[in-house]
Amino acid sequence: MGRRNLGCSRASSLLLTLLLFLLLLLLLMAKAEQLLIDNSPSPSSSSSGDDSDGGFSSLDGMLQWAIGHSDPAKLKEAARDVRTLSSDELEKRQIEIKELMEELKMPSDAELMRIAIGDLKYNSSLSLEDRHRALHELLILVEPIHNANDLNKLGGLFVIIDQLNHPDPDTRKLAAWVLGKASQNNPTLQNQVLQLGALPKLMEMVKSEVLEEANKGLYAVSALIRNNLDGQRLFHAEAGGFLLQDILSNSSTDIRLQKKAVFLVGDLAESQLENTDKDVAPFLSSRALLKSVVDLTVSSDLDLQEKALMTIKNVLQLRTTEAAAVLKEVCGLDVALERIRKQLKDLILMAEEDQKDYALDLESLRSQVEAMVHSKLGNNPQNAREL
Repeated sequence: MGRRNLGCSRASSLLLTLLLFLLLLLLLMAKAEQLLIDNSPSPSSSSSGDDSDGGFSSLDGMLQWAIGHSDPAKLKEAARDVRTLSSDELEKRQIEIKELMEELKMPSDAELMRIAIGDLKYNSSLSLEDRHRALHELLILVEPIHNANDLNKLGGLFVIIDQLNHPDPDTRKLAAWVLGKASQNNPTLQNQVLQLGALPKLMEMVKSEVLEEANKGLYAVSALIRNNLDGQRLFHAEAGGFLLQDILSNSSTDIRLQKKAVFLVGDLAESQLENTDKDVAPFLSSRALLKSVVDLTVSSDLDLQEKALMTIKNVLQLRTTEAAAVLKEVCGLDVALERIRKQLKDLILMAEEDQKDYALDLESLRSQVEAMVHSKLGNNPQNAREL
């Protein structure tokens, strides 16, 4: 029985070595022949085929190419030579071929992540260009959730969070971007980042005078606390409501940052709707914050208008009537809605077809908000308009 197994093992080893050796030999011979052909004058020297540049999508593609570019007689001769090799020669040749095949293999995502993390962690003299390159590579690699979940296992989270303290704003921006990308819809990673204390630093970045740093900081904050109650509690404890209010109420704030901020307010209100057993966050009834949201509806940017209306709609759906009363009595929501109605009416009459459709959708949203605020407070919007 033992001899039979040994014989089978020997046969398998021989077969594997034969195949690998043939593949390598075919490739080398065919390449050499092809080079001779390519370098000889010919009236029709154009090449065809997806692998004519020497690149192969798989070993099968490599083998097919090699067979197609080889002399059958030489193949038979090479096969006979392999069969005459001794056991030691076979083993040596097999090791050499395996080593060569390993060199041809692409590194895995985990290996690429480990290299990028190592560059950031261990190379103190790393240039800014190489630092940015490593962070860009991680930005691409962490998009799949299984790769993102490997970040902490590889020691990458601590390293990336440490980059938030770098003196270069582009480095801080890229680090925040990586954290935001990795945290999207990923509760496991959200909690790991929160436990490592990154949220306060990211919130501080939102106040940066460098616009892209502020934008990516808010992007990361949103990704960290979305659908994460622990993250939202920490955000409130770190005066997140005041941070958003400052962005929304400051007329000099870049509109992209305002869009992200008002969207986050709406997202936090929606999260409260999905967790009805939890107390409503106090800042969602803040007069100053809600007033700043309503004021955004005067913007000529229809996208910003839409985001503001969606946020107001989410706030109106909260079980408390306090926010609705504040929106109407303090923030002048009725006046704002009527102003939007007239603006959209004019736009619908004069706009091109695509913009007209968008304006009609926006008017539908405005009507829903108007009906909700009056329903919440027991008034009829149509009667109010007639009066």
